[in-house]
Amino acid sequence: MSVTTPAATASAHPLRRFLPYLWPEGQGRLKARVIAAIMLVLLAKATVLAMPFAYKGAIDRMAPGMEPGVAIAVALILAYAAARFGAVLFDNLRNAIFERVGQDAARRLSVDVFSHIHRLSLRFHLERHTGALTKIVERGTKSIDTMLYFLLFNIGPTVIELVAVCVIFLVKFGWGLVAFTLLAVAVYIVFTRIVTDWRARVRRQMVDSDTHAVSKAVDSLLNYETVKYFNAEDRETQRYGRAVDAYMNAAVRNETSLALLNVGQSAITNIMMAAAMGFTVWGWAQGRFTVGDVVLVNALLAQLFRPLDMLGMVYREIKQGLIDMEAMFGLIDTPAEVADAPDAPPLKVSGGHVRFENVVFAYDPARPILKGVDLDVAPGRKLAVVGHSGAGKSTLSRLLYRFYDVTSGRITIDGQDIRDVTQQSLRGAIGIVPQDTVLFNDSIGYNIGYGRDGATRAEVEAAARGAAIHAFIMSLPLGYESEVGERGLKLSGGEKQRVAIARTILKNPPILILDEATSALDTRTEAEIQSALADVSRSRTTIVIAHRLSTVVDADEIVVLDAGRVAERGTHEQLMARAGIYADMWARQQADREKEEEEAA
Repeated sequence: MSVTTPAATASAHPLRRFLPYLWPEGQGRLKARVIAAIMLVLLAKATVLAMPFAYKGAIDRMAPGMEPGVAIAVALILAYAAARFGAVLFDNLRNAIFERVGQDAARRLSVDVFSHIHRLSLRFHLERHTGALTKIVERGTKSIDTMLYFLLFNIGPTVIELVAVCVIFLVKFGWGLVAFTLLAVAVYIVFTRIVTDWRARVRRQMVDSDTHAVSKAVDSLLNYETVKYFNAEDRETQRYGRAVDAYMNAAVRNETSLALLNVGQSAITNIMMAAAMGFTVWGWAQGRFTVGDVVLVNALLAQLFRPLDMLGMVYREIKQGLIDMEAMFGLIDTPAEVADAPDAPPLKVSGGHVRFENVVFAYDPARPILKGVDLDVAPGRKLAVVGHSGAGKSTLSRLLYRFYDVTSGRITIDGQDIRDVTQQSLRGAIGIVPQDTVLFNDSIGYNIGYGRDGATRAEVEAAARGAAIHAFIMSLPLGYESEVGERGLKLSGGEKQRVAIARTILKNPPILILDEATSALDTRTEAEIQSALADVSRSRTTIVIAHRLSTVVDADEIVVLDAGRVAERGTHEQLMARAGIYADMWARQQADREKEEEEAA
C-alpha cells in the first residue's frame, strides 16, 4: 500500500493543509470559539506577567530600611495569589471553550479520510494492509488535537511571553540582560531543533516498525483458520516476534536519544538561570537593584523557563504530528483510479440491456486478461459465462461494476457507456450475489437491511422469506438481532449465501450478477440456493458466472471464455451438439460427480 504524497502535492506542507480545519468556512460559532480562546490566552499571559511585579512589591516592602507597610505587603501577596489563580482559571476556560473546535477539526478530517478511502479503486484495497491503514488514520486524526493545542496555546503564548520579558528587562536592567536572554533562548532552540530532527529519523523508524508489527498481527488474526489448517501457530508467533523485536530496538534508540536531548536542554537553561541571577545579585551589591528586583528577575525567568522546558517536547510532538499528518494526507492525495467524468449524469435504466463491445482489459499491461470480448444480454434475459479458472469470468463483473475501466472497447447499459455516468447510479442499478459473501460483524437483520438504506423491518423480513432464510432466522434465540460474527463466521456457507440473496432481493436491482454464487457449496445446499436464485433472477437482466455447468443449463445463452476470448456461445443443447470446450467440460464434471457419488455410497 502506498501512502506517499504525489509529486504534484509534495510541496503542500501538512501544516498549511491542516489550518483550514481550524478555521472552517461557514462555521461562525466555531470561529467565535477560536477568537475567545485566543483572548483568554492573552489574559492568562497578562496575569502571569503581573505576578512577579506583585511579588517584587511585597519583597521590597519587607526589605530592611524600607518604610513599614505590612498592609500593602499583605495586599500585594494576595494580589500575587489572585494572579496565580487567574492564570489557571483563564487556561482552563480556554481549554473548555476550544475543546469543541479541536474535536470538530479531528472529526471532519477523519470523515474526509474515511470517505476518500472508500472512493479509492479496488486495486488499492486489494494491495492495502488493513492494520497499517487503520494505524495511519488513527495517528493522523489524533495529531490534530496535539497540533491545535501546541501551536495556539504553547508556542504562541511562549513567544508573547519572551517578547514581554525582553521588554521588561530592557526597561529595568538594560540591553545586556536582554541580549543574554535572547542568546540563551536561541542556543536552546537551535540545539533542540538539531537533536529533535535527528530523533525524528529514529522516531520514524520506530513508527514504521510499530506499523509493521500491527499489520502482521492483524493479518495473522484475520487468517486464523488458515493458520490452523497448516499448523502454523509457531511460525506466525516467530514472524510476529521478529516484527516486535525490530520495534523494541527502535524504541530503545528513541528513548536513549530522548535522554540526550533532556540533559542538553537542562544544561542550557540552568546556565542561563545562573548567569542571569548572578548578574542581578551583582547589581544588588552595587546598589543598582533592589532585593525585589532580584526576585522579579528570578520569577520572570522561572515563568519563562517553564514553557521553554516544554519546548523540546512540544517541538517533538509537532514534528511527530507532521509525520503522522503527512502519512494521512498521503492517503487523501492517493488518486482514485476510477473517477466520474465531469458533470456525469446518472444512469437511466429503461430495460437493463447490457453490452460488452470488443472489451480489452489487463490488470497488468504485460498480461492481458480480456482480449476483445463481445457480450449482449437483452432485457430480462439470462447470460451464463463459463470457462476454466483464469479465463477472465469474474473480471467481467468487476468491469461492469466499474471497479476498473476497460483498456479499450466499451460497456453499455441501455446504450449508455458506463464511463459516462456516475458510479453511484451505475452500482445502484446492479445487484450481485458473490461467491464469497463477507458480512459485517453485526446482526443478521442489519446485514440483510444493508441491501437498501432505510428499509423497514417488514421489508427486511420479506426479503428473507424470498431467500428462504426467514424460518432459520426465527429459530435463532435473538431472531433478526442475532450476531453473525466477524466476516459472518457464525453462519454456514449456505446461510451466508442466503443472506446475500436476501440483500439483493431487498435492493431490487434491474440487473443481477451471480458470480459463482454456489461453487463453494455442497450439492444439496447448491440445489436449495439455485431455487432461490431462480426466483430472484426472474424478469431481471442476469449474468451468471459459473464453474459448475449444471447450474446454467437453463440460461438463454451460454458463453465459453477461454484465455480471455469468447471461444463458444449458444444454448446448452447447441454447445453439447458442437462437442467443443463446453461439451468437454460437461463430460469432465459429470464424471467427477459420478465418482463423488460412488465414493459417498
